[in-house]
Amino acid sequence: MKFAFVFPGQGSQTIGMLSELNSNYSIVKDTFEEASEILGYDLWKLCQEGSKEDLNQTDKTQPALLAAGVSIWRIWQQESNRTPELMAGHSFGEYTALVCAEAIKYPDAVSLAENRGRFMQTAVSEGEGAMAAILGLSDDKTIQACITAAQGQVVTAVNFNAPGQVVIAGHAEAVKRAIIQAKELGAKKAIQLAVSVPSHSSLMQPVADKMREKLTEIEIISPSIPVIHNVDVTTKIDPDAIRAALVAQLHNPVRWVETINKIANTGIDLLFESGPGKVLTGLNKRINKNMTAKPIIDLKTLEQALEALG
Repeated sequence: MKFAFVFPGQGSQTIGMLSELNSNYSIVKDTFEEASEILGYDLWKLCQEGSKEDLNQTDKTQPALLAAGVSIWRIWQQESNRTPELMAGHSFGEYTALVCAEAIKYPDAVSLAENRGRFMQTAVSEGEGAMAAILGLSDDKTIQACITAAQGQVVTAVNFNAPGQVVIAGHAEAVKRAIIQAKELGAKKAIQLAVSVPSHSSLMQPVADKMREKLTEIEIISPSIPVIHNVDVTTKIDPDAIRAALVAQLHNPVRWVETINKIANTGIDLLFESGPGKVLTGLNKRINKNMTAKPIIDLKTLEQALEALG
């Protein structure tokens, strides 16, 4: 049975995540401590005892998701000799995938995660940017709603998460106009999200420029497991091509529907979500019902994942 590993992006983090796995696998705490030494604060304590508001700060969220995804992958390596055919990550999860595929060293990725989050948080002033989820509308009509609503500002479709589930981002006023347009075009729901960073829109171009510089400072090698990139739904072996994809990812859409379909079309039967939560598992049910998806978030789901491969 062929399988793939996918890694979630922002929104999957929760206080108390991985606590049960940590009680049985010391590698979890070790992985978080390795990150804490680089960050200069106790990342595990933040994830277990901190406030939701602190964890949801982008420069904290991204290292936390990285540590969680890598921890689960390291547990998998302890418990199974089976290697996935492919990996992919949703938005920031692409960094986690590249670490687990041995293309980027974990300590380097921790620094990249903190910088990426900090650059994103400060790229636009508070209240200037926004994101919204458009549900029950075709991709084409969602794009049309954004075009109509822009009026000289930025608002674009940025996350193609599942059929009839697209996230838009841009200037706050333009996003509000796009919500109205989407409803007029027949959207079942159009909801502004509780985030101020307009991820994957052209407003993130300054972040991309800063991350381009940071990415040149670290070593990247060819992945040991192919990783599908968000920006163009291809795998890459050239380090400079990987750097370019990570830069472009910041101000271009996450093409998740195409990513999942590409994984399924390679003959993969099973998808494992490595990280806190079940967001990608839920999306998979809407994208491709022929490919089973299972989360790995605690002892029970780890056991189920291992059993699924026989």
